[in-house]
Amino acid sequence: MRAHVLRGPAKMKRAAIYARFSTDLQNERSIEDQVSLCRKYAERESLDIASVFDDRARSGGSILGRDGLLALMDKAREHFFDVIVVEALDRLSRDMEDLAGIHKRLSFLGIEIRAVHEGVVNTVLVGLRELVGQLYREDNAHKVRRGQAGRVGQGLNAGGATYGYAPMPGNAGKRVIVEDEANIIRQIFREYVDGRTPRDIAHDLNMHKIAPPRGKAWNASTINGNMQRGNGILNNELYVGRLVWNKVRMVKDPDTGRRISRPNAESEWQATDVPDLAIVSRELFEAAQKRKKARGATHPSQQRRPRHILSGLLKCGACGAGMASNGKDRSGRIRIRCSAATESGTCPDPKTFYLETVESAVLNGLTAELRHPDVIAEYVRTYHAERKRLAADADRKRARLERRLGELNREIDRLVDAIAKGLGDPAVLGPRSTVLDGERKTVAAELAEATPAAEAISLHPAMLARYEEQLTRLQAALADGISDGDTECSEAIRDLVETVTVFRDAARPGGVQVEVSGRLIALLGEQAFPKPRQRSVG
Repeated sequence: MRAHVLRGPAKMKRAAIYARFSTDLQNERSIEDQVSLCRKYAERESLDIASVFDDRARSGGSILGRDGLLALMDKAREHFFDVIVVEALDRLSRDMEDLAGIHKRLSFLGIEIRAVHEGVVNTVLVGLRELVGQLYREDNAHKVRRGQAGRVGQGLNAGGATYGYAPMPGNAGKRVIVEDEANIIRQIFREYVDGRTPRDIAHDLNMHKIAPPRGKAWNASTINGNMQRGNGILNNELYVGRLVWNKVRMVKDPDTGRRISRPNAESEWQATDVPDLAIVSRELFEAAQKRKKARGATHPSQQRRPRHILSGLLKCGACGAGMASNGKDRSGRIRIRCSAATESGTCPDPKTFYLETVESAVLNGLTAELRHPDVIAEYVRTYHAERKRLAADADRKRARLERRLGELNREIDRLVDAIAKGLGDPAVLGPRSTVLDGERKTVAAELAEATPAAEAISLHPAMLARYEEQLTRLQAALADGISDGDTECSEAIRDLVETVTVFRDAARPGGVQVEVSGRLIALLGEQAFPKPRQRSVG
C-alpha cells in the first residue's frame, strides 16, 4: 500500500524590484511604468515583492551616486530577498565592469537576477548585455558630440550658459546679448587694457554688488581664466563674434564618478563666426590678449620657488582662504594679507600681519611643544605601536594575496582540465579562464611588490637624548638658514608643517595667534599638544 504525503503550498520567493531612468529630460512616469511591469512579472512567476528600489535621473554609466542601487546591494547582503526583478539588465548598469561586479556579488549571495524581457540572468547573458550596454552608451556620447558639432557649425549654442548672453525665446540654440552684462564685459576689457589687474577689477565689482557669472563673488580667476583651457572673461572669443567649441572634453573618474574637464589640443577646436554676438571690438580684445601674454611671461610664481618657509601654507583664520605677501612697510618688513580680501574683498576680517611675526610664532611653538615630555613619551609609544601595526598589516596582506593566488591557480587548473576532458563548453570556459589568468597576474604583481614583513625596531634611549638636543638647535639653525636664503631649510620646515592658520589675537593689540597643522600632529595625536595655538606680539 502506497502512502500519500500531503504537501503544503511551496513557499514564495521574496523579490525586490529595481528601476532607473537616466536624465531629467525623461518622463518621471518611467519609474512607475517599470515597477508596474515588474510587478506583473512577479505575479506571473509567484514572487512575493519585499521592496522596491529606484534611481531617478541617474546615468547607468557608473554605480557611484546611485543611492537606490547601493541600498539594494546593502539589503542583498542582509539576504532581505532572493530575487531581483528589473525591466532589462541595462537598468542595473550600462558599464561592463559594474554590471559584471553586480552579477558576481549577487551570485555569491545566492540571489537571482531576473529581467522581464529576458528571464533568469546567467553569465553569458551578462557578458552580452554588458557589451551591448557599454557600446550603446559610447555610441550615444558620439552622437551627442556630433550633434553639438553640427549646432556649432550653424552658430548655435552647443550647451551651457555664457555670461553676457541669454537664450532667445522660442528659438532653440539662438542667443541674444544681455545689455547690462555686456556693459560689465566692456568695462572689464577697458579697465584691464588701461592697466588694472583682474584682482582690482574683481574687488570693485564685488564692492558695487555686481552679480558674478556663477558663485557668490567675482574673483581674479573669473576674469583672467586659463589660456590653455580658453576660459575666463578675457579669453572668451565669443565676445568678439567668434564661437569656439571643443576646447575641453569631459571624462568621468572611474573611482569617484565625477566628471573632470581635460583640455583638447587647439587642432581639435571648432570655430564659427557669429558677428551678431560680438560685444567688444577686435582691437580691444587683441590689446587684452597682448597684455595677458606680457604679464604671463614674467609672472613671479612661474619663475621662482617659494621665497619664505611658510609660502603656500598660510590660511586666514577669519574666512579660511589662503594668505599671500602684501608688500613691505617703510622698514622693509614683509606684510601678509588674506587673498580673499585682496582679490575679491569678501573676507569678514581683512587684517594685515607681519610675516616675521607669524614665522616666529610657528618656530617658537614647534620648538616648545616638541620638547614637551608628554610629546616625547607619546612619540615613543606611538612609534612602537605603529611599527607593530605596519608589520602586522604587511603579514596580513601577503597572506591574503598568497591565499588568493592559490585559489586562482586551482580554479584555472580545474577549468583547463574540464576543457581538455570535454566536460564543458570551451566558448564559456575559455573566456572565464582568461579573466582569471588576468587576475592571477595582477595578484602576483601585487605580491611581488608587497612590503616584506619586518621586525619592529625599538628606539635606543640615546636617540631620544639626541632628539631633544636637535630640537634645541632647530630654531637657531632654521632662522640662520632662512636669512641666508637656504632653500633646504625652508623645505625642511615645509615637510613638517602642512598648514598655518593665522588669527587676530584679540587679547593683545598687534598680536597674532597661529594654529599649526602638520604630520607630527596627525601621527602623535592632538592629546600630545596641549596648546594648539601659539601667541606672538608684533
